[in-house]
Amino acid sequence: MSQAASTTVSVNLGERSYDILIADGLLPAAAGHVAPWVDRLGRKGKRQAIVITDRNVAAHADGVRKSLDSAGWETASVVVEAGENTKRLEVVSHCYDRLVELRADRRAVVFAVGGGVVGDLAGFVAATYNRGLPFIQCPTTLLADVDSSVGGKTGVNHPQAKNLIGAFHQPLGVLIDTAVLGTLPDREYRAGLAEVVKYGVILDAEFFDWLEGHIAELNAREPAALRYAIARSCRLKADVVEQDEYERTGLRAVLNYGHTFAHAFEAIAGYGELLHGEAVSIGMLYASRLAERLGRIDAAATARQLSLLSGLRLPVSLPAGTWPAEELIARMRLDKKSESGRLRFVLPTRIGHVELVDGVEEPLVHELLTNSLA
Repeated sequence: MSQAASTTVSVNLGERSYDILIADGLLPAAAGHVAPWVDRLGRKGKRQAIVITDRNVAAHADGVRKSLDSAGWETASVVVEAGENTKRLEVVSHCYDRLVELRADRRAVVFAVGGGVVGDLAGFVAATYNRGLPFIQCPTTLLADVDSSVGGKTGVNHPQAKNLIGAFHQPLGVLIDTAVLGTLPDREYRAGLAEVVKYGVILDAEFFDWLEGHIAELNAREPAALRYAIARSCRLKADVVEQDEYERTGLRAVLNYGHTFAHAFEAIAGYGELLHGEAVSIGMLYASRLAERLGRIDAAATARQLSLLSGLRLPVSLPAGTWPAEELIARMRLDKKSESGRLRFVLPTRIGHVELVDGVEEPLVHELLTNSLA
């Protein structure tokens, strides 16, 4: 592996610091890459790995297990169904049962091999079983590479709201194997690009410019462009997490640009009907239009987002169907950014900068939704 083909992004959180490794071919060689991370735990005896994965990426999980087996680990797998419906407490309980059956103790390390659903679920299991097990993120989708695998947010959905049940639990490290993106279905790949675009809008105008100039390379999954886009996105997220790990200052909320709308869209559609990144793509445009109505941004900035997202072949409007504005707003009141039922949104003031805006009047949001859905 050449140095030019690998990148390391460090997340600096004191004793919870960790590295994000980005390169081709990491998962089949996982044991060697994670050994220094596990050594820092200082635990003696035989190492035990619990690999949590879903049926769609079982081959990648097998590669991780084989690498660990060859290095003398004791390994076992927990295989769950693929899809957003897996992020629920019943599946968490199933994972607990399997860990009890395997007699997992605090020497056990949980490996999350899969997309964002698996990472969130496995991370929550690790955070809560036996008062906390170490875990390692091995994301297999672009969205998980740049979003859910970094920052320590874990959790599952409640029937009334996405990610309502969860915990902060930082991983020992993250292995981003860009080779697995070559087999990622087109729809899932593009869903990840929405989160990449988000980072440009919220934090880095130059990165947004770069994305506008590299649409063709990203559409073609050109390796160097992908590696740069992933590394820059991870660095931008790490910068925020380092300053607001537990969302106490409000800074980390900027990462949720478009998400207040997106989570409502996902819930109304039924989890899994809209991929998370697809909902975020649409949600960013709604948020930018709301910012326009509040006089916080000009129409040209929204148009640039629309052009970039369209160029990356992402959805920019809601699919046909019933989307009652009242029900969408009711879902938004459950958003974690809301306070006492008052709507709060992350809204742009220019490309590269957003702010958390409190007390947005519901009639304005209702008007935006009603006119857009008409």
